[in-house]
Amino acid sequence: MATKVYIVYYSMYGHVERLAEEIKKGAASVEGVEATLWQVPETLHEEALGKMRAPPKSDIPIITANQFAEADGFILGFPTKFGMMAAQFKAFLDSTGGLWRTQQLAGKPAGIFCSTGSQGGGQETTALTAITQLVHHGMIFVPIGYTFGARMYEMENVKGGSPYGAGTLTGDDSRQPTELELEQAFHQGKYIAGITKKLKGSA
Repeated sequence: MATKVYIVYYSMYGHVERLAEEIKKGAASVEGVEATLWQVPETLHEEALGKMRAPPKSDIPIITANQFAEADGFILGFPTKFGMMAAQFKAFLDSTGGLWRTQQLAGKPAGIFCSTGSQGGGQETTALTAITQLVHHGMIFVPIGYTFGARMYEMENVKGGSPYGAGTLTGDDSRQPTELELEQAFHQGKYIAGITKKLKGSA
């Protein structure tokens, strides 16, 4: 039976979605792993999104709390709002109270990735504060640490990401994820999928 890894994300301008696509490729590269992309529901009205010049959402399916529980492992992504996860993703996690009550997510591994507008905009604080959500579900946080090797120490170019997980910097929202940021995303997908597979196999 395949190990199911869900890459669940919220993306307003497409940066987090681009990372999610690369993370899926990395997870799917692990033999026996079935990687699936999901979006969380939008909470803003169309009028508000229009004023924010947000492009239309892609056709990636919207996840429900019950579907969320079907995965063996997760990689969760969101943009940063004031150093924490975007409210849209928090609203989705708030809807998983029934899963918490029945402990359906306890013991399952999860990683985190994000986007921020600047280098000091929350690449680490967003992941750090998001861990509380995993803790209350009894999930196992899986950081990438320094497993990305020497590329973690890139100094010549601006790079998002941290030991907590992959990341990208958006600037005024016109900057797109770089090749190095996408490589780190692929690495995170492959790394967490491998751990998820091992944990499922030992259960």
